[in-house]
Amino acid sequence: MKVLNLRCAHQHDFEGWFASEEDYQSQLVRALVECPLCGDKSITKMPSAPRLNLGGGQEPAAAALPKTTPAPDLQAQHAAWTRMARQVLAHTENVGERFAEEARRMHYGEAEERAIRGQASREEAVALMEEGIEVLPLPLPAALKETLQ
Repeated sequence: MKVLNLRCAHQHDFEGWFASEEDYQSQLVRALVECPLCGDKSITKMPSAPRLNLGGGQEPAAAALPKTTPAPDLQAQHAAWTRMARQVLAHTENVGERFAEEARRMHYGEAEERAIRGQASREEAVALMEEGIEVLPLPLPAALKETLQ
């Protein structure tokens, strides 16, 4: 198993676990590797120190280890954003491609008001806002839409 330190174009750091370097390269070429925070598929492999399990050795002093994780405040921001996105997913109804239609129906009293989410094109979102219908674009990476292990 190969654990790689990865970074997206938006400077989000994360780990990726792959069977081998070839597996990583294959998945990268097929655009299967994406940032778990923003869904960006422009991924760069970052330098990382190897960990060798030789047994019997002593652990290196903590002060000698290089810091490879994001600053705690950045980690806290990522965690807060992820919690917020999961709350949105848990407390809204996914109407999918019918988002613009359903938002209009609720706005004009043709359907019961409720919290919804779905997909709308930029043009549909602008048209909704011009009609006075409140819309909040919220890009959600695919990883948040599934149960994480």
